[in-house]
Amino acid sequence: MEYEPVIGLEVHCRISSKTKMFCRCSNDIFNAEPNTHVCPICMGFPGMLPVLNEEVVRKGILGALALGCEIPEFSKMDRKSYFYPDLPKGFQISQYDLPVSVKGKLTITKSDGSTKDIGITRLHLEDDAGKLTHTAGGTLVDYNRSGTPLMEIVSEPDIRSVEEASAYARQLQKIMRYVGASNADMEKGMMRFDINVSLRPKGQKKFGTRTETKNLNSFRSLEKALEYEIQRQKEILEGGGQVVQETRGWLDDKEITVSQRGKEEAADYRYFPEPDVPPIVVTREMVEELKGQLPELPDQKLAKYKEMGLSDNDAATLIADMELADDFEKAVEISGYPKKTANWLLSEIKPLRALSTYCATPETIGKMVKMIEEGVITGKIAKDHLDEICFRNPDPEKYFEPFKVMEDTGELEKICQEVIKHNPQIVADFKGGKEKAIGSLVGQVMGATKGSANPKSVNEILRKLLT
Repeated sequence: MEYEPVIGLEVHCRISSKTKMFCRCSNDIFNAEPNTHVCPICMGFPGMLPVLNEEVVRKGILGALALGCEIPEFSKMDRKSYFYPDLPKGFQISQYDLPVSVKGKLTITKSDGSTKDIGITRLHLEDDAGKLTHTAGGTLVDYNRSGTPLMEIVSEPDIRSVEEASAYARQLQKIMRYVGASNADMEKGMMRFDINVSLRPKGQKKFGTRTETKNLNSFRSLEKALEYEIQRQKEILEGGGQVVQETRGWLDDKEITVSQRGKEEAADYRYFPEPDVPPIVVTREMVEELKGQLPELPDQKLAKYKEMGLSDNDAATLIADMELADDFEKAVEISGYPKKTANWLLSEIKPLRALSTYCATPETIGKMVKMIEEGVITGKIAKDHLDEICFRNPDPEKYFEPFKVMEDTGELEKICQEVIKHNPQIVADFKGGKEKAIGSLVGQVMGATKGSANPKSVNEILRKLLT
């Protein structure tokens, strides 16, 4: 029997606010000493009253709007009770039946070029728990993460393959970064995935029994955990067994999921309205204001870049890096040559951008590309001096003054004649029909002129002399 996976994702993104969700502790906790970004509120001390961070609400709604979600006028926070050593309050402040947003969608593009809409059930707000570190001598608890603000983005069970799940997660990360709602940096624990997986016979409408695998912190783990869980459930069903509804954990080193506990239902968490946080009222004016702040989103940029003549691959590479895409657009305004600017940025300049001493502005790159395309300097000259451009950021118009393309065609013709004279075999090959042989002659002329000759002019002169 052939089975079809039914997959839903719950994605947790840390909101990029300056402070935590309900207190003034810094939200910048990466690499901080354990338990140094804490206070009585985020530690859950008795009698402490949380105050909802307005920046968190606004950025959460901004992320929801980018996903096409509806924003209800009224939402509320709820207590979600469960015991865990890194949850000092004994409950999480989350949202249950009245979240801050509902009914959105995200469009993915698959490897065959087709697109698919994945429904978004809701994007709701909640605070995070702390972090446990297990050692040989016991378990250590760091509460720095406790109280940091999260968006939980819950998809509809519309995903049918590992490829679709991965595309969904990657697109979601890009969107959250573009709107500034979350940095979504998995290496810093800012984005995590819970996967819900079930299998059903192909053609059957009813869902199978699902399992949930929690806290996957990389795209690779997401893909591997899905592959494993789909195969595990398939083997159980083909063997005549029944899948158990449960929560499972992912062992990254062994690349397997393991049973942790029976799957909780909503009633197990004893949800009730959070008495210390007033309801959230979002006016239509606020929604319209936030809609006006939405930037151009990745899919919009992709379509625009393709209209500029960029390849699918180059366009996708640019939009994957928001800063690179921004620099590209600024450079193109100066150069006027989109494809050539993209080529230089992606093939020559992108590796240099990762270095701490990189300082070239988009305007500098745009001027350099324009000079190359208008024949003022050659591409070879630009490559030879790229370190100076990228790490000193001089004005290209002044810097390249001594390296401008040779305009004296009489002198250039003499150099071409010398090259022809000293390469009889290559000349014979060209005259014998080997068209590519002329490239060797062009290269030698370029070397003799230290790259200052126009390759097009050299090619024309050589052909004139050889015919």
